Parts: sequence; structure tokens; C-alpha cells
Amino acid sequence: MDLKNIHIGSLISLRIEECKMEAFRICNFLKRTEEELNSILLQKTLDTEILLKFSILLEYDFFRLYSQYLILYAPPANLDCTHNKNTKSNLPQYRKNIYTRELVDFILEQIENGSKTKVQIIEEYRIPKSTLYKWQNKYKPTKKTQ
Repeated sequence: MDLKNIHIGSLISLRIEECKMEAFRICNFLKRTEEELNSILLQKTLDTEILLKFSILLEYDFFRLYSQYLILYAPPANLDCTHNKNTKSNLPQYRKNIYTRELVDFILEQIENGSKTKVQIIEEYRIPKSTLYKWQNKYKPTKKTQ
């Protein structure tokens, strides 16, 4: 999956096919017509309220796709984003390094197919060297070789 170019409509369509969900049920849940549904599924981006509804209906966290993008491609968090260091944000604070199995597989696949070296992975995605080696030891044996 290309996390740099997320086309959320097509990913939702894929999930609908996987769940074998009928358009009638989706339209009822979203309170939309089938024509509106088809229009939504053609869109590259969606309103968060609609995305949340699809996540609930299709039992899949579509927001996680964007979280993975942030982990891979966003610059490191600037901890000093406020002018006053004593000011604490009212927003919830999350760790940036939440690595899913899909993300780990994506990174290891880049090393396996030679598209990136270990050094490039460590520098580009800011993954600690020890973490990368742990992933290789833990997940490489489970992959099937052909």
C-alpha cells in the first residue's frame, strides 16, 4: 500500500467489497442516496465525520492509515511549539511511534527488496537501530520464502 498517496474512497470501496456489504445498508446508515455514496467513494479525501461513520460501519480504523503516514513521513514533533515552555496543551498527547504490524512489514519489505538500506530506513523514518534489528529478528522468520 502506498501511504504517500492515500485515496480514501477507493480504500473504503475495497473494505465494502471485503465485507460484502450491500449499498442499501450503507446508504441507510449514512442517510445518503446511492448516487451520493458512489460520489463519496470516488473522492480522494473525506470529511472526518463521514470517515468516522465508515470506520464504525465497516469495523475498520481508516484514520490509522493517516496515522501511519504521520509516523513515516511527518517531521519529528517539535516539543517546543508554544512560546511559553510552562504552557501545557489542552489537547491529548499521543506517542508518535505507534508501529503496527502493517507498518513493520512495509519497512522490512523495503529492506528485503533492496529499495532502501537499513541506514536509509533508520534516517528517513527515525526508527532506532535497535528497534529495526528487533523487528528483523522477530518478523523475518515468519515470512514465507518461495
